Amino acid sequence: MNGSPNHDRRAERREATRREIVETAWDIAHSEGLASVTLREIANRIGMRPPSLYTHFESKNAVFDAMFADGYRQMDETFAAASPPSEPRAILLVVAELFFDFATADEARHQLLFARTLPGFTPSETAYATSLRQYERFRGFMAAAGVTDPDDLDLWAALSAGIVSQQLANDPGGDRWRRQLPRVVDMFCYAVGLPDSQPARSRR
Repeated sequence: MNGSPNHDRRAERREATRREIVETAWDIAHSEGLASVTLREIANRIGMRPPSLYTHFESKNAVFDAMFADGYRQMDETFAAASPPSEPRAILLVVAELFFDFATADEARHQLLFARTLPGFTPSETAYATSLRQYERFRGFMAAAGVTDPDDLDLWAALSAGIVSQQLANDPGGDRWRRQLPRVVDMFCYAVGLPDSQPARSRR
């Protein structure tokens, strides 16, 4: 037992430093883009010598890996906090709006999680497992709406990603494509044969 408190404090300091590094990397990505995230720039911003930073992350891709896991944790927390209704189309609209709002709120995060814009970066198994946990939560929402077929889930993913891309490319910060979400849900329901019900209505 001797020395355990000191060991715990060292572990806590190390974890706090790792969090600071990841948060600083996000700050750089938000202000200058993902391509500008480098270990040297992170070290400069937090006042750490680059060799010391390597004791926490062995490469820039290791930082991206931690950011990838962090981003999916944020997404999972967003979905976990939701209270979906019982009607299928209403559930789907909640899912559509949750994803749309999350994806468009942070373009750098969107690029890292969904666009794969970084050459040479592939998330580790540990980081990717975070995305799989979030996907299982998403599948639970979809199953509650009666959507379980893999092809239908793929169609939903394509529609969701496409409308987010249109928003980010053509009306960043606006709601031009968000206003289309109820119609997207209605078209999807028609395509996959969900029972007729009241048309989807946005929560806004």
